Amino acid sequence: MQSLYVEGNSVMHRLSPRVKLLSLTIFGVVLFISGNLILLSIAVLLTAVLYRMIGLPFADGLRRLRPVFLTIAVVALFNLIFNPWQEALVPLLRLTALMLLAATVTATTSITEFIDEVTALARPLERTGWVQADDIGLALGLVLRFVPEIVGRYQAIREAHKARGLKVRPTTLLAPLIILTLKDADNIAAAIDARGIRRHVS
Repeated sequence: MQSLYVEGNSVMHRLSPRVKLLSLTIFGVVLFISGNLILLSIAVLLTAVLYRMIGLPFADGLRRLRPVFLTIAVVALFNLIFNPWQEALVPLLRLTALMLLAATVTATTSITEFIDEVTALARPLERTGWVQADDIGLALGLVLRFVPEIVGRYQAIREAHKARGLKVRPTTLLAPLIILTLKDADNIAAAIDARGIRRHVS
């Protein structure tokens, strides 16, 4: 399976996963408290510098951000239609800065580190009897693994359609993508249960 993690020795790589996750949380809260265009612009600039430092080639770095940035651009466009440009610029800068920092954290933290950290943070919740920390970590790990895998599979199916001269349409791509994804999900769930990885609450 593919991974969003990028090997490197940048400042963000050397920070502990807990510090990065807490920093991302605090940064997100601060972004949505402030509406100052200058501060938000500085935040975008700083997070762009951090993202550039992780060691990805420029084209690859942009390719990773393209789907999310297109979504942000659509949100900004709708805001621009109904609000003055200054007000429309605020969510654009907020979401862009948050996206850049989140992408940096994701690229500099391995899946294993994510799972271990989330599991450790969820451990106190086990006392309530409502959750299992190991199951939360496992679920997060599977999501992080599956997202790039699904994207890669979608691209492969699209290229296969083009190679056969078929018109590429979302309706024709989604059916095989969903079937293959569900098949993999069933196989992984069966493997997890066979190995007794998940703990069942009695």
